[in-house]
Amino acid sequence: MFGEQVATRKVIGDVDIVYHDGLYHLFHLVLPNHDFIAHAVSENGINWRRIRNALFIGDPGSWDDLMLWTMHVSPDPWQDGRWRMFYTGLSRREQGRIQRVGLAVSDDLYAWQKVPVNWEDRRGPNDPGRVKEAVRKARQLESTSANACFDSASQFPLEADPQYYESSLAGQRQWISCRDPFYFRQGQRAWLLAATRVNSGPLVRRGCVGLFEEVAPNQFEARPPLHHPELYDDIEVPNLVMLQDRYYLIGSIREDAKIRYWHSDAIGNPWASHSDNVLLASGNYAGRICTDGQGVLLWNFFSCDASHRTLNNLLPPPKRLTVDDKGQLCPHTFEGFDAFLRESIDTHCIFPLKDACERDHVRPCDDNAMELVSEGRFQAFVFEQTLHCFQFRGRLRLVGEGKCGVIFRIDPQTHDGYYLSLDLMKGVAQLRAWGTDRQHVGERMMKFESLQEGYWRAEPKGEAEIKLLAFGSYLELSVNGRMVLSLADQTYRSGLVGIYAESAKLMVEHPEIHRLQSPTQTDEHLAQGFKRK
Repeated sequence: MFGEQVATRKVIGDVDIVYHDGLYHLFHLVLPNHDFIAHAVSENGINWRRIRNALFIGDPGSWDDLMLWTMHVSPDPWQDGRWRMFYTGLSRREQGRIQRVGLAVSDDLYAWQKVPVNWEDRRGPNDPGRVKEAVRKARQLESTSANACFDSASQFPLEADPQYYESSLAGQRQWISCRDPFYFRQGQRAWLLAATRVNSGPLVRRGCVGLFEEVAPNQFEARPPLHHPELYDDIEVPNLVMLQDRYYLIGSIREDAKIRYWHSDAIGNPWASHSDNVLLASGNYAGRICTDGQGVLLWNFFSCDASHRTLNNLLPPPKRLTVDDKGQLCPHTFEGFDAFLRESIDTHCIFPLKDACERDHVRPCDDNAMELVSEGRFQAFVFEQTLHCFQFRGRLRLVGEGKCGVIFRIDPQTHDGYYLSLDLMKGVAQLRAWGTDRQHVGERMMKFESLQEGYWRAEPKGEAEIKLLAFGSYLELSVNGRMVLSLADQTYRSGLVGIYAESAKLMVEHPEIHRLQSPTQTDEHLAQGFKRK
């Protein structure tokens, strides 16, 4: 996992990841200033090392002299060994109200150079005399430096085309969307996707995935929107990927802070939704895909403060994306966690969390199964070891009616900790931090915070294969192989792990618990290798 130190007053923003020569390269925004694009590297996709920053805002008078927003890095199809970074820029001249897409290039992913722009030709400064001449010389110097690595006549930065998209500040919104570029190439055709808005219709329903087609090397022409669901204010950070002969369009929606997706059998055909098109639950945002040696990974940042996505963010581990037999995208636990597995915990040593009575019992069925019963009340059955980082898996089967779930990082005295409710009939998971708030008195001492909820198709009803992972502040739940919850929370650090039944009889089959090595942010091995970068 990766995030900025709290004391720096900076947080990680939108991310983009490239896998090259055995290394994951993370490029990310730094909030709230947005004044540079940071760069970090990792061998395993979990431990990261910050290295040389990739790109900075432009000098005063440049089209990107105010802020840098979301970027996308991909190989240059026109020159072997070169990389292109399409990125979003905002200018001080317009107080950041118009977004544009620029381009930078690199021969090694470490040193980046912005390409020349025709910004002055189209938006020449109004400053008279010596000031205007000073601006001209500064831009000439910048352009001369860039020309060594870019030969084509530049049309950058790209802007929203009024033929298809909102492009004027005179409109009601007074803010032009043309950001979050994503480059997609297939055969002889290539497109640049962007978060844009159509130029007509209900004001907060114009969000679309805009499109520029690359008609010649580094030359792009605007096209009609790739997808306009006629529902959202914006579709942020679009991605396009082809899996099993089907196109999948992934985007982040501000209205509910979720990552969603659509599918189509051909570019240019309508985009359809499944009954549930949420890819990751609320709090996960700005999803970006990359391909490594094992397939497609989905990355994003997670906001620990749901009310403000610029205060406490981190980069959680990625999710492996596959397609199921119904054509739905399925996120799975990153296999990189296997390297962090440590000793197994004895699951035969289990006891009631509360004082037991004749209505509660644990009955071993065989070496791989047990029956948990609590009649007419809540009872949790916990394993004896205190755990911080762990992986728990097993199959739960409800016999008859009642409620069940998992508890973890539980204090044996106060019973404070995480309570994971699992509705095996409806397919609903709800995670809560539930405990005592000693800063208050009276009824305000009770702490009950709903952290995240997710859903799955309950088939067959009443049973499910679950995998729960606690890795530092990162918490993850998968049901029947598909990820349902993915979040970060630091309320509780360690404690007991167990299974609860409330007025229920529950069969637990093949329970397994493994301790996990605790995460670290900086990979010291990489630190030694990149000191000279």
